[in-house]
Amino acid sequence: MKFSALNLHPSILEAISYMGFEEATPIQEQAIPKIVGGEDLLACAQTGTGKTAAFLLPVLHILSEKADHRHIKVLIIVPTRELAIQIDQQIQGFAYFVPVESIPIYGGGDGSEWNQQKVALTKGADIIVATPGKLISHLNLGYVKFDNVEHLILDEADRMLDMGFYDDIQKIISFLPKKRQNLMFSATMPPKIKKLAKTILDKPAEISLSLSKPAEGVLQAAYLVHNIQKSRLIVELLKDKPDYNSILIFSSTKKKVSEIVRALKEGGNESEGISSDLEQNEREEVLRRFKSKKTRILVATDVLSRGIDIKDINLIINFDVPNDAEDYVHRVGRTARAATTGVAITLINTDDMYKFARIEKLIEREVMKIPLPQGFEPGPEWDPKGGSKSRGGRSRGGRKPRNQGNRGRSDRKKSYRGKR
Repeated sequence: MKFSALNLHPSILEAISYMGFEEATPIQEQAIPKIVGGEDLLACAQTGTGKTAAFLLPVLHILSEKADHRHIKVLIIVPTRELAIQIDQQIQGFAYFVPVESIPIYGGGDGSEWNQQKVALTKGADIIVATPGKLISHLNLGYVKFDNVEHLILDEADRMLDMGFYDDIQKIISFLPKKRQNLMFSATMPPKIKKLAKTILDKPAEISLSLSKPAEGVLQAAYLVHNIQKSRLIVELLKDKPDYNSILIFSSTKKKVSEIVRALKEGGNESEGISSDLEQNEREEVLRRFKSKKTRILVATDVLSRGIDIKDINLIINFDVPNDAEDYVHRVGRTARAATTGVAITLINTDDMYKFARIEKLIEREVMKIPLPQGFEPGPEWDPKGGSKSRGGRSRGGRKPRNQGNRGRSDRKKSYRGKR
């Protein structure tokens, strides 16, 4: 369906056309009429299906027909500052020809940002995009004016619950008018999301699309490796991919990020790392360099697995298997966006085999296991129950194990489609 068939405000259609988009994705096609019609909504769709535009476009349409722009009308709550910044940037694009103002509210800035946020929360910006913790800091000081909020949107709701924001969300809602439209968007639909929905939504319409499945354009593959082989393997894999100009590597810990970057640089691959150890302005600068292709390889923790709009990523490498099977979908969802293709490779050690077997069950397909390149000692044999016998009687990079219990020990620790 073309956006023009959704009866959106001409100024919004002009902005969409200016950005080069004509066809609505399924989530947009289904969600926009329901939101414009005033219904509460519980929507579940995988990363990369255009969820952000699915709620921004109808809300901007509604705001464009209002004369009063002196009060906060829309509150969007998101789990991370990166997502808050991204959504605010998308609002600026879609509302280019509409007199709508927005501001992101998140932590990590300086005193001037706090004052700017305070002005918006008191004198009014049409749309507030906020992380729970920072918004509550403002609410606790008593000056926030939410009396005129008409739309509450929870984006990445499942991630917010995973991060322990349930009580914060309930506290924020206590400051809002009882009469309002409530929209909840999530990439997954676990029982805790349905429980939250019952406490917030009023007779919601429900949309569920492609639950927890990587995009069809993703070529998925895996290597069975011992931990000692991982860094050398990714350096080797990158040798035959000179045409890949955007590569994202996910690590399970902040410590490993720096270790991977160091190994890549030693192998002749310029790269940068990003994690919560960096200051906010440093993180934003690293992201800008990666988005603009000035940085070819970015190594990140899971902070980037959801909600970051980075187009045309050629290759995703999971240095570690995600602890949560759902997180695999979000990591892999960073590539093959906007009807493009991409490659996602996962490195699996012995202890992670059971976790990866759960992932295969979730996505309802077996991921191809590729033999290690020539010159590598054999890796462990695939055992979806989590134990393995190493090929050739060797373990962990070819060294003979001292006992059965040491085998494979790891260092584990506890359309408009481009916009998500």
